[in-house]
Parts: sequence; structure tokens; C-alpha cells
Amino acid sequence: MIGTHATTKEELQRIIFAQLRGLAPEADLEDLRPHDDIRETLEIDSFDFLNFLIALNQEVGVEVPEKDYGRVNTLESLTAYLLARMQ
Repeated sequence: MIGTHATTKEELQRIIFAQLRGLAPEADLEDLRPHDDIRETLEIDSFDFLNFLIALNQEVGVEVPEKDYGRVNTLESLTAYLLARMQ
């Protein structure tokens, strides 16, 4: 769904959680707090995290280059990063 632009933080986080549910259906997303490391908290390996970022790119139209992976490791930082590039 390239180009679907969430306009609010809440809409974007719904998209992020939907992608995470698809990636790690057994994970309890209630455990993920805004500043927790997504990979550590949900026990996602680097390959799955890359697939997650690719899926988000397809959904919201924002690519996260490899050099920025460390900047999008929490729910809060990922949301802020994507929102800033969707404007």
C-alpha cells in the first residue's frame, strides 16, 4: 500500500503494531513501551527487523536506509522518524 500516509502519531503506531503482529504473532505487544528497544523486547532478529522496515516502507512510503537503523530502534524513535519524513 505504498503512499498511504498516516497523518497522526496514533494512526502510524497502529500501522507499526499491525506490521509487528505479522512479524512476531507470538509476541505480546503490550510489553512494548515507547522507549524499549523493539528488537530486544520482541526478540526479533536483524533479518526480521529488516523485513519489518521494508513492510513499513511499502505501507507508508518511507524508506529507512541502513545507516539510520540505529535511529529507529524504539517505538517512539521509529514513529518520530517516519512522521518527520511523511510530512
